[in-house]
Formats: sequence, C-alpha cells, structure tokens
Amino acid sequence: MSNRLAVVIVFVAGLLFVGSNSIYILNEMERGVLLRVGAVVNSDISTGIHLKLPFIEEVRAFDGRVLTVDAPAERFLTLEKKALIVDSFAKFRIKKVEKYYTATSGDQRRAEELLKQRINNGLRNEISKRTLHEVVSGQRDELMIDLVASLNEVANQELGVEVVDVRVKRIDLPQEVSQSVYNRMNTERDIEAKEHRAKGQELAVGIRADADRQREVILAEAYGQAEVVRGEGDAEAAGTYAKAFNEDKEFYKFYRSMAAYKRTFAQKSDMLILDPNSDFFKYLNNSTREK
Repeated sequence: MSNRLAVVIVFVAGLLFVGSNSIYILNEMERGVLLRVGAVVNSDISTGIHLKLPFIEEVRAFDGRVLTVDAPAERFLTLEKKALIVDSFAKFRIKKVEKYYTATSGDQRRAEELLKQRINNGLRNEISKRTLHEVVSGQRDELMIDLVASLNEVANQELGVEVVDVRVKRIDLPQEVSQSVYNRMNTERDIEAKEHRAKGQELAVGIRADADRQREVILAEAYGQAEVVRGEGDAEAAGTYAKAFNEDKEFYKFYRSMAAYKRTFAQKSDMLILDPNSDFFKYLNNSTREK
C-alpha cells in the first residue's frame, strides 16, 4: 500500500512538474519570444496564459515598457570646429522582439550599450552639421527631431527597438576653453557696460544743460515780471503821493519832515551839526514859538 502511494505521489509530482513547464504567462508590460531548441518559433506572443512543450520549448520575456538609457557625456565638434561636451539620454522600447533577441540575446544592458554607441554617433553627425549657436539654442529642437529619425532607422534594423525620444541634459564647453570664453564674455560685457555708461553720461549732460537753460529762462521771465510789478507799484505809489501832495501840500511837507526826524534821530549816538535856522528844524522851531 505504501509503494502504491509513493508511486502516486511521484506520478502527481511529475504531472505538476511537467504542467508547470508547459504553462507560461505573459503580462501586458512584457514582450516575449518562444524558443524551440534555441530557435525562435513565435516572436509575437500575445498577453495571457499559453502552453508550450516542456523541456523543448522555452519562453524569454522582456520589459515592453518605454525604457531610459543615459548616454555618457562625449566631446563633439561643431561646424566651425568648436568642441562641446554633450550629455544626453534617450527613451526607447522594443518593437521587433525577434530582432531584439537575436541582436542582444535578450540582455537589456547589452541593448543599452549598443544604443548608447548609436546615440553618440548620431549626435556627432548632427552636431558636425551645425554651428555652436544652432546647437545650443537656434536649432536644438530640429537637431533632436533629425537625430530621432536617423536613430530609428538604425536601431530598428539592427536592434529591433524604437527610439521614442532623445534629449540633451547638458551642453558644456571643455574645461580648457571655458575660462577663455568666460574672459571674452566678461570683456564684451565690460565694453557694453562702458558704452551704456557713456550714453547715460551724455544724456545726463544734455538733461542738465536743458534744465539750466529752462532755469535761466524761468528766472529771466520771473525777474521781468517782478520788475513790471515793481514799476507798476512805484508808479501807483508815486501817483498816490502826488495826489496827496496836491490835496494838502503843507501837511505833506509836515509828514515828510516828521519822517526825516524819525530816521535822523533813530540812534541816540548820532550827531547832526546844522544851523538852528535851517529849514530842517522849521516845524520844531514853529512848535517852540507856539508854546
């Protein structure tokens, strides 16, 4: 009885082992190939559960999502033979599974290394057709479009992958020329700053000259108006004096004499030597006789 049980257990275990080697699952994020004794028999496996011949057939599954590969920074020459250090990356995915497997043996790292080489070759070709300005800013988008198109032709035929996009992370000048470029840029900015300062000083001189001229004009006009007002006031005062004099000449003389006395004797230390019978003391003498 125990021997039968052992045989049953071994038989069931064998069925389970064979069954587990006969069934495989491919999810929606994977691409796979079915191999029979190392040869590809199916390179377009759909997602889901499938059967295969145990021990004879083998399934190799690969990541079917969009993957990222960082290309190492490389030195490239522009159209005018100026060196640039370009650091880039690319997005790719498997398009032809059979070609991908035969070109890389299904090794993603090998696929990335091969793609890095082709990215750098493509960048070298595209950058060599353009000037420094076009690479840095002027035609960068056009450069990337042309690079993706040319890479897709090569990568699709040789590696079985589709290059979705290529982007430049950084563009630097080589260390040996960075300082000289910085010094040249600094000199250009100094020259530009001096030109702006000179223009500003010239403009300031013009503004000051115009302000001084306007000031002189305003002062001259104000002085002229003041003289006119002063002349009108003097004329009006003279007219008032003349009118008052004509109305009472004696009182006017008396008023003028009193004012003269007030101004003359304003300081006690003042000394005035005159003839007592002088007309200056006319009203003082008359006031003494009246008393």
